[in-house]
Amino acid sequence: MFKIEHLKKSVVTAVAFSFLVGTALSATAASEFDKTHPRRAEVNKRLNHENAKTAREVKSGKLTAAQGQQLHQEDHQIRQEERDMASQNGGHITKQEQATLNQQENAANQQRRQDIRSNQNQ
Repeated sequence: MFKIEHLKKSVVTAVAFSFLVGTALSATAASEFDKTHPRRAEVNKRLNHENAKTAREVKSGKLTAAQGQQLHQEDHQIRQEERDMASQNGGHITKQEQATLNQQENAANQQRRQDIRSNQNQ
């Protein structure tokens, strides 16, 4: 009797363990795909590009350190919003969300250009 109960517990434990491992592996595979989803990749590539551009413009003196910090904060907020949107949609963003994020980045770029023009006129 003891051996049968022990065997049942072992089988149940093995099945549960297999289920957990399988779930974890599929979740990892899905999250890796989702990180490279084309719309997310485009938005994040643009954010990385603009962040580097801001750093170069601060280094060259076209933007003040305070202006650069403000632009970096805006980019960080846009990136966080992208992550939040993706977490609500199974790891990807919709076309409308992509358009919204691009509009926000357009506004940040417009602010960057205005700051540079203002600094040149001083």
